[in-house]
Amino acid sequence: MTTHGYATRAPDARLEPFEFERRALRPRDVQIEIDHCGVCHTDIHFARNDWGFTQYPCVPGHEIVGRVTAVGPEVKKHQVGDLVGVGCFVDSCGTCESCRQGKENHCEAGVLYTYSWIDSDGSVTMGGYSTDIVVDEHFVFRIPPGLDAAAAAPLLCAGITTYSPLRHLQVGEGDSIAILGLGGLGHMAVQFAAAMGAEVTVLSRSLEKATDAARLGAHDFVDTREADSLARHAGRFRYIIDTLAVGHDLGSALACLKPGGTLVMLGAAPTPLSLATVPLVFGRRGVIGSLVGGVPETQEMLDFCGARGIVSEIEPIAPTDINDAFERVLSGDVKYRFVIDCQQMRMGAEPVPLPV
Repeated sequence: MTTHGYATRAPDARLEPFEFERRALRPRDVQIEIDHCGVCHTDIHFARNDWGFTQYPCVPGHEIVGRVTAVGPEVKKHQVGDLVGVGCFVDSCGTCESCRQGKENHCEAGVLYTYSWIDSDGSVTMGGYSTDIVVDEHFVFRIPPGLDAAAAAPLLCAGITTYSPLRHLQVGEGDSIAILGLGGLGHMAVQFAAAMGAEVTVLSRSLEKATDAARLGAHDFVDTREADSLARHAGRFRYIIDTLAVGHDLGSALACLKPGGTLVMLGAAPTPLSLATVPLVFGRRGVIGSLVGGVPETQEMLDFCGARGIVSEIEPIAPTDINDAFERVLSGDVKYRFVIDCQQMRMGAEPVPLPV
């Protein structure tokens, strides 16, 4: 199936129109016409090869929402016309202990990511900055009725990335939790934690976001630009969700945890962070990382959002705005997630194929 999309072919190249082929339907495959795709900071890391393993040409995008247009003969979960989503990965071995437990994101044979990853047949996966995608039904999610399709797209990454650690920690009524950073991840974490009954505080350098934090469900806001702002909250929180993807001081955050508290790292900073061990040792505090969730947990998250009307706050953009959107994400100029109108790729000029 000929597919139109936007791709980059080098770390310093812009994303441009790109034409490529999607595979023919396998028995368990679902073909999806993509309506919307969110812009994640990870897309920028991959497009610019920040982590050193990007496969080019690279078609980013793993926050995908669209309509089913065809299904293979063995598909049971979805049918033509369904509104569905695709997230960060599109296959796993299915047989290892992690996969059997519904933790496909930790597949011991290696999960197949939605884009810029080498499939078992040697082909490179292409993501959601495109008009269509073909995915095994197990990795296709039902979007609950009532959710705005465009605003639901970031739930497939920003949503599950923040929901999963909250569920892992069993955050609930009365728990004191701080969200470090109010961006694409942070604004989702605030909504989830508040909906779970926690007492939510936002820690941010952007005082102008205090009103947004309260509207999203936060009970308090701390301006971290003040020299002693975190020191005044020493020992206050049971959990801190750290969403920052840049270098920052972990020691101050650790000191804000109660004894036995946990700091959860979600942001992938490009350089190592310094970690003071004294706050860990003296308070039996812990630091853990988290990266999305498995298939069952992702559908659980979507159903949780459907029941409570939780979606991402978005700024819709045209495909021609992708490169500008990347620069705005890097400068923090977005509230809180860009979402591409992928239907415009069908209505625009014919894409020019990039050399493979």
